[in-house]
Amino acid sequence: MPVVERPAVTVVGGGLAGCEAALQLARLGIRVRLVEMRPDVQTPAHRGDGLAEIVCSNSLKSTAPATGSGLLKEELDLFGCRLLECARESSVPAGAALAVDRDEFSARVAARISTESLIEISRSEVSELPLRDGEHWLVATGPLTSPSLVEVLGKITGQRSLHFFDAIAPTVTLESLDLEILYRAARYDRGEADYLNSALDQATYESFHAALMEAEKADVHAFDRKELFEGCQPIEEIAASGPKSLAFGPLRPVGLHDPDTGRRAHAVVQLRQENRSGTLYGLVGFQTRLKFGDQKRVFRMIPGLARAAFVRFGQMHRNFYLDTPRCCSRDFSLKDRPDVWIAGQITGVEGYVESMTSGLITAWHLAARIHDIELPGLPLDSMTGALLRNFLFDRTTEKLSPMNVNFGLVPDLATPTRGKRERKIAKSERAVAVLAEWLGQEPVARLLAATAG
Repeated sequence: MPVVERPAVTVVGGGLAGCEAALQLARLGIRVRLVEMRPDVQTPAHRGDGLAEIVCSNSLKSTAPATGSGLLKEELDLFGCRLLECARESSVPAGAALAVDRDEFSARVAARISTESLIEISRSEVSELPLRDGEHWLVATGPLTSPSLVEVLGKITGQRSLHFFDAIAPTVTLESLDLEILYRAARYDRGEADYLNSALDQATYESFHAALMEAEKADVHAFDRKELFEGCQPIEEIAASGPKSLAFGPLRPVGLHDPDTGRRAHAVVQLRQENRSGTLYGLVGFQTRLKFGDQKRVFRMIPGLARAAFVRFGQMHRNFYLDTPRCCSRDFSLKDRPDVWIAGQITGVEGYVESMTSGLITAWHLAARIHDIELPGLPLDSMTGALLRNFLFDRTTEKLSPMNVNFGLVPDLATPTRGKRERKIAKSERAVAVLAEWLGQEPVARLLAATAG
């Protein structure tokens, strides 16, 4: 299939979804202009101007097939996801999870894009989406979309924009940590001992909880606790649920034993490596909106962190997304502007791997229209289909709420399987099988033949 000179696609947003979409479009013979507004216009969370910059946790979650994220990675391998390849090439030790060196990951994505002759990169803010004959817009601007573009999308869709509040955890230097106090281990000894762990006895835990409750919080414009994203609750909000909430939440000690006592501690704080050189560590589950001074004071109460040097403090920001089931057609083009497509977190998916998946699938739909191919619906028994074809277009509720992948999205097995883990494994095997079958269907095979163009 020949390369399509026109219509061209302008991908707006150089994050995970936008970069994956651009690479997939080029793979399918479509010329792309990838537009990123940074460094001309910055966001409240980004630190630099790199493509595919990860601003929250550096973890892309589990690789185990008995987890939703693990299954989604298996499916992305079948699709030929480009960013997942870059993530593995820039991975850092993280037990059974895939975590990346942020800078190396961004550099690898940028390098891969730079080698694509069908992609040109532009650095400017897109504040309008003019209708141009034979051209398409793919908007993947993420949760921190600029106000001007939010306004444009609101006018096109006739829908009010939706939002939730998300938070980032702090990062500290390895050299500032007391390794005589911290110990290396992975929960349940799964994989390598890649996490640094701090054991808290009951008295230390209670003092830490009390200090956390008394700490001063930073003001966040229009903050409403009811609009917190459930999967990324600030640690002080979890603590406010009750005195034991942290010990049963992000500080749960299950699967870990203090090497000094041989017993399970009252609570455990885990730190995860954030770069290849192993000089930076992030506090797992410590998303926060505490003021910077109080972050230092309170988090240094954790054993082993008394002299912790913070290279990045936690913070909170407001995330924008669209009401996808009421704004979009099933191929993620806008109902009132079929030349405008959306991908990534503005669709209502949540998470890095989910955003890559959204960018990939929207790009395939767009390329299929350009090549005059009608793709069959994604199989609902796959995690990709359950998320992008079913969940995002479910109109049961009046308002779409963002969600990470999980096995609750996937239909039950025809024949029940005993054991929770066994059921998940069986669902994973079914998902991979039906997706492989889908990829072999004639319209999909014809689209993928554009790779040779």
